[in-house]
Order: sequence, then structure tokens, then C-alpha cells
Amino acid sequence: MQTTLSPSTDASMTPRDRQLLAHTPYAQANVPEQYLRHVVDYPRKEQPGTILVDTDARYLYYVLPDGKAIRYGVAVGEEAMAFSGVARVGRLAEWPDWVPTADIQARLGPYPARVPGGPANPLGARGIYLYVGNKDTLYRIHGTNQPEYIGQAISSGCIRMRNEDVIDLYDRVKLNSTVVVLPPGQSARAETGGSWRG
Repeated sequence: MQTTLSPSTDASMTPRDRQLLAHTPYAQANVPEQYLRHVVDYPRKEQPGTILVDTDARYLYYVLPDGKAIRYGVAVGEEAMAFSGVARVGRLAEWPDWVPTADIQARLGPYPARVPGGPANPLGARGIYLYVGNKDTLYRIHGTNQPEYIGQAISSGCIRMRNEDVIDLYDRVKLNSTVVVLPPGQSARAETGGSWRG
């Protein structure tokens, strides 16, 4: 069973969100319907509040009680650049600044040393920082200024969401929540015998 959720309402957005999202420098992308936010059946065993990223399917699940989850479409890291494994939410930030890593500067730069938060910032409206132990992995779940790439493997390793969706997830997730990122080739659907339609 799948129920479509409408985009975040203004009630869940701050005045700053409404102001910044009203003046984005990018066109609002036409994201395919399968990558819009839905409530779906969730037969896996993760606890409510867990985030699971199915890299192959390009979905992020926020686990709810009673065998349900909110499924969001995402863009994931290019092959050999993506994080996989178990992490925790170590930090949460609204309209975070972006500090390009040395690797990103070398491959894609030059960029300024710091890009302030805002609609032109690649991290978008929210940043959910992934930690292993007490160490920042430098991988994030974050918004995007390129929503047209949702459903693709194109990032430098982070998990990108539509800004409306990352605001919704940010409002639900707690510090220290578990984040499971399945590696390429290990789909959540395959683990349930292919019968799962989530």
C-alpha cells in the first residue's frame, strides 16, 4: 500500500525557509512520480526512527511504527564515492554552510573555501550529518540546488533530497538516530524476496 504525501506545507517551514525557497536560482524540477514522498509498507525489521537508504533503488526510508515508512526519492553518490554502512545522526543544521573538501576542490573546483547557506548552496535547506562513533564521516543527507538529479547516482557521495523533503525528514529525525546505507548491489527489495513493493 502506498499513500502519496503532499509537499511540506508552509506550517512546517520557517519564515526563512519560505523566503529562501521563493527565490531559488534553479527551475523547479519535474521529479518523476515514483520519487515523490510516499507512505509505504515496510516489511524490514529496523526500529521506528531509523533511516535506511537503498542506494540501488534511489530511495531513503524513514521508518514509522506498525510496518510503515515514509519513502523519499534521493540522488546518491557516484560509484566508488558513496558511503555505505551504519552511521548515526551526529549533527543537524538548517541552511548549512558548505565547506568543500580537498577532494572536491581537486576534482570539481575551484570553489570558495566556504559557501554560505542559502538557495544557491549545494547543501540546500537542511543538513543531516553522518557520524561513525564520534567522528564526522564528511557524508551528509542534505537538500539540493539541483532537484532535477533526484533518482540518479551523481553526487560526490552524499545523499541529496528535494528541499521540501529534507525539511520534512529533518523535522522528524533525532540526534543519534541510526542511519543504514545499503551498498550498491544490496537492495532492500531483494532482501525481502522481491515481493516488497515499497
